Amino acid sequence: MSIETYRDAWGIPHLRADSANELAFAQGRNAAVDRAWQIEVERHRALGTTAAFLGAEALGWDTFARRARLADTARRCFDRLDAPTAAWVTAFVAGVNAGLAETAHRAPEFAASGLNPGRWQAWTPLAVWLSTHILFAGFPGKLWREEVAGRLGPDRIGLFATDGPGTAGSNGWLIAGERTASGAALIAGDPHRFIEDPGIYQQVHLACPEFDVVGLAVPGVPGLAHFGHTGTVAWAITNAMADYQDLYRERLRRRADGVLEALGPDGPRPAAVHTETIEVAGADPVRIEVIETERGPVVIGGPDGPGPALSLRYPPRVREELGFEALPALLRARTVADVDRALDRWAEPVNVVQAADTAGGLLHRVAGAVPLRHPDNALRVVPAWSAEHAWRGWQPMPREAVDGIAVMANQRGLAEPLGVEFAPPYRAERIRALLDAPTPWRAADQRAVHTDTHLAAAEPLLALLAGLAGLSPRAAGLRDRLLAWDRRMAADSTDAACFAALRTALVRRLAARPELARLAEPNPYPELFQPWLALLPRIGYALNGVLTGGLLSEPDRTELLAGAVEELAADGPPTVRWGERHRLAPWRAWPTGPEEHWPELAGDHDCVLATSSIPGLTDRSARGPAARYVWDLDRRDDSGWVVPFGASGRPGDTHRRDQLPYWLRGELIPVITDWTRLTKEQDDHR
Repeated sequence: MSIETYRDAWGIPHLRADSANELAFAQGRNAAVDRAWQIEVERHRALGTTAAFLGAEALGWDTFARRARLADTARRCFDRLDAPTAAWVTAFVAGVNAGLAETAHRAPEFAASGLNPGRWQAWTPLAVWLSTHILFAGFPGKLWREEVAGRLGPDRIGLFATDGPGTAGSNGWLIAGERTASGAALIAGDPHRFIEDPGIYQQVHLACPEFDVVGLAVPGVPGLAHFGHTGTVAWAITNAMADYQDLYRERLRRRADGVLEALGPDGPRPAAVHTETIEVAGADPVRIEVIETERGPVVIGGPDGPGPALSLRYPPRVREELGFEALPALLRARTVADVDRALDRWAEPVNVVQAADTAGGLLHRVAGAVPLRHPDNALRVVPAWSAEHAWRGWQPMPREAVDGIAVMANQRGLAEPLGVEFAPPYRAERIRALLDAPTPWRAADQRAVHTDTHLAAAEPLLALLAGLAGLSPRAAGLRDRLLAWDRRMAADSTDAACFAALRTALVRRLAARPELARLAEPNPYPELFQPWLALLPRIGYALNGVLTGGLLSEPDRTELLAGAVEELAADGPPTVRWGERHRLAPWRAWPTGPEEHWPELAGDHDCVLATSSIPGLTDRSARGPAARYVWDLDRRDDSGWVVPFGASGRPGDTHRRDQLPYWLRGELIPVITDWTRLTKEQDDHR
C-alpha cells in the first residue's frame, strides 16, 4: 500500500494513493488523526453510549438512539451494501482504527473525560451518518402539532406552520455558463447547521488513478456525500425539507404469558422486546426497554404509560439502505449524468441537489426516499391500527430544468410535493434578486451573496408598526427610527439590535396571552424533544404568521404591538450593536481550557447570512453556515471554501482556529489541487 499525505497552508489534508480502497484507508486514517475526539463522540452517539462519559445530560439522547435502533439499522444497511461498496467502507474503517491507535493520545479530551478510544466496526460510518441525520426530517414537529390540535384545536395547526428554521437548512445556487464571465457554470452556497467545535465538515482532497476530487467530508464517513468537485463535474445539496418519517400511536399490552402485543391493522401482533443498560457517569446505570412493532421502534412511551406509546417508521429501517452505494460513484463522476445516476441510489437524508459539468450539463433535482402514504401521516401522529396510514410505496423524485440560475434555500418549489413545512421564501428570493443583476459572475463575486444581511422578514412587522398611532413621544421616536432602518442585520448596527429587541418583547407578550400560554404547560414527551415543543421559539420563528393568522383581532394585535414598543421605549432602546448581542455560540462535547469569548456576528435566521438565534429566547447564534464553498467549473483552482474553525480538531493546534477570521469576514480560502504547491508529510503510511 502506498499512501501520501500532503497539507496546504491551512493544514487541509490532500491524500493520494494507488487505488480507491487505499485512498479510503487514507481518508479514514486522516479523520482519526485530525478529528479523533470528534469522531469517537459521534461513534458513541450512534451507539447510545455518550452518557458513560458525558453524564446524565446525555441520557436522553442515548435512550433515543437505542430505542430507535440506530446501530442495528446501520448494521442492516451495511449488510445490504454491494460487495465493492462494502469493501470500500471497510477500508475506510481500517484507516480510522489505524489512525486512532497511532495518534488519539494527542487529543486531550480523552484523558480529561477518562474515555479510551474504541474500535470501529465496518458498519460504524453508516451509524454515524444515520445518527447525524435522524432528526433532519423533523418528526418531533408532529408532537408539536398534536399539542396545538389538543390545546387550541385542529384548525390552529396552520398558525404555527412556520415555514421557518428547523434542525437544518442551507443556501445553494447554480449559475449557468451563460451568466458567468468565463462561460462555465458556478455552484455556490453554505450549509446551515448547528455550529459544532470541531466543525461538522472537513475539507479534503482525495486522489488516486481513478479520480481526483475536492470537497467537504463528514468526519467519520467516507467520500464526499454533499459537496464535491471532480475537476469536470461539481455538486452541492441543501435539505429538501421533505417529510419521510412517521409517528404511530401504538396500543400495547402485555399478555399473561409475558408476550408484548401491539395492535395493528390486522389485530394484535407480537412486538420485539429486549432490555438494555445505559451506563451514566456519576450516577447509577439505567435500564431501558427497547420495543419494536411492525411499524417501527417505539421511541416514546411504552406499555406501562403514563403517556402515549409512539413508534417511529423511517426509511433506512424499512428499506435497510442509506444510499452509500452513491458515495464511491460520486467520486468517479465525470459528468452531470454520472452524478444523476449515482444519486438515484441515494436514500437518507432527502436533499435538493445541484450539479454542473465542464461540458455545460446542469442538474437540479431531489434525491432520497420518501414514502407514499396518507397525507395525515405528514402532519400528525397517526393510529397504528388503521390500515389507511400504512406505507404504499415510494414517491418519484422531482427535478426541473435550469434556466440561467437555480436557487435552493429550503423554500417551497421543487420539493414541495414531498414536505409540509419549508423555509420562508425570503432567503431564496433575496439570492435570486442579487443574482439577477446584469453581472458576468465570477467565483470571487459570490462573497457578496454569502454575506448579505438584508432582512426581508422584518417587513410585515414593520408594516404593522407603521400603522401605530397614539404612541408616547419616546415610543413614536422608536417607531420612526425602526421605519428608517435599512433592514440590514449588520454586526455594527444599533438599529438591527433595536429591531431584535422589539421582536423579543413582542414574542414574550404573545407567549403570555392565555390562548397561547396553555401551549407552555407540561407535555408527556421526553426531554430530548422539548426544543420542538418550546413555545417561545415556535412563536419567534412563526411570528409573522401568528400576528396575521387570525388568532388575534386587529385591536388586540395593535394593543400588543403598541405595548411592546412602549415597553422598549420606556427601558430605553438598545444602544449596543447587534454583534454585541449576536455572538457565536458553538456546541462542544467536552470543553477544554477556559471559556472562550466568541466573536460577534452579522446576519439573522431569515437573512442569506443565516446566523440563527432564537427570537424571544436569546440573540446568541448556535446555527449558521457550517461551511461556505464556490465550485468553479472553468478552473477548479479558482474555487474557494472555508469552515468556521479549521482543519484540525485538536485544541492548541495551529490549524484549530485559523479559518475563523476568514469565515467571519465572508472570505474563502483557495482550493489548491497543484501537488507542487503542497507540503508532503513524512509519516505517510506504507
